[in-house]
Amino acid sequence: QLQLVESGGGLVQPGGFLRLSCAASGFTLDSYAIGWFRQAPGNERDGVSCIIVSGGSTAYTNSVKGRFTISRNNAKNTVYLQMKTLKPEDTAVYYCATKFGLLGLCVPGEFGSWGQGTQVTVSS
Repeated sequence: QLQLVESGGGLVQPGGFLRLSCAASGFTLDSYAIGWFRQAPGNERDGVSCIIVSGGSTAYTNSVKGRFTISRNNAKNTVYLQMKTLKPEDTAVYYCATKFGLLGLCVPGEFGSWGQGTQVTVSS
């Protein structure tokens, strides 16, 4: 069974740090671009960050540049999203998703398989 599982979410105070993980089972990630997306209540799902197959190129939405870092470890079949200096507006369910082959735009419509999401809440 092909599956993506996100983990690492939780409740953190403003200014805090979290590291999200996206682990694949049933397939290997080394042929897929990976994206992190988030959806807050009442909002559409938006792109946060994406990384190409080799990990040599990344993309970030403007609101997280300089605070979030996406990385991948193909040997561990896992992609990470390090989030620092978290803000209340980062509160959302965070999802990872795969796109086979080349990465085009870092938008939800470009991606196929999705995980179940992990909740990130930034609040004092």
